[in-house]
Amino acid sequence: QKTDIFMRLIDEGKIPLRPGVLRVVDEAIASDVRLAVCSTSNEKAVSNLVSTLMGGDRASKFDVYAGDMVRKKKPAPDVYLMAVEEMGLEKARCVIVEDSRIGVGAAVASGISCIVTKSSYTGGEDFTGAKMIVEELGNDGDDVVTLETLSGLLES
Repeated sequence: QKTDIFMRLIDEGKIPLRPGVLRVVDEAIASDVRLAVCSTSNEKAVSNLVSTLMGGDRASKFDVYAGDMVRKKKPAPDVYLMAVEEMGLEKARCVIVEDSRIGVGAAVASGISCIVTKSSYTGGEDFTGAKMIVEELGNDGDDVVTLETLSGLLES
């Protein structure tokens, strides 16, 4: 039932994307960067969220890995490790964008670099282990997070 309520809120436009998300996604797509969404929610909800909030064209560029696809959900790293393995990626060449302490814990446990965008729900949490913490990805100004910013977080 919780998933149904969440999906209805998405469909009604009551859960918007945070500032800068579409800009960074478009920049990544234009640069042929592979994208994935790794969530504790179920696959149906995650796919609906991505498609509704980003549109079908953008959604088609994402691989989706969800809580119902792994044995242990975040803060276990399973969903991130599954994504890296199934996509054939090197962890040192990936960056995770998270917004919660639980997600950062999963990212750190996976051995993948992580940037945190704080949310109104998680702004006061402990993000120890994140490579960078920002209020948002941003759409304009000097503080925007770009693909170059994210590349700077990669393991050398």
